[in-house]
Amino acid sequence: QVQLVESGGGLVQPGGSLRLSCAASGSIFSIYAMGWYRQAPGKQRELVAAITGGNSTNYADFVKGRFTISRDNAENTVYLQMNSLKPEDTAVYYCNVLGTGAWGQGTQVTVSL
Repeated sequence: QVQLVESGGGLVQPGGSLRLSCAASGSIFSIYAMGWYRQAPGKQRELVAAITGGNSTNYADFVKGRFTISRDNAENTVYLQMNSLKPEDTAVYYCNVLGTGAWGQGTQVTVSL
């Protein structure tokens, strides 16, 4: 079972930036398709961005042009660079090995004045 640990969340003002990291255990990380999800209070968890083992990416419409997903296979880490943050981006952000039940514990992102 892959272990995932997210970090990098925090409080930021509207228009600001954060970079989330997700460190994964395991020696075959490079073949996994990875995703970042988020869940706001009272809402369902939703996919934000995904990246394949071949570095193809996909984004939800509500983050296109603002967020960038990337990975460093040498470090077993996937990143989510978040720019131009909005209050509606406030949520707990989770990383996931797509198609599996492997989830991290989540990291809180709060966008507020």
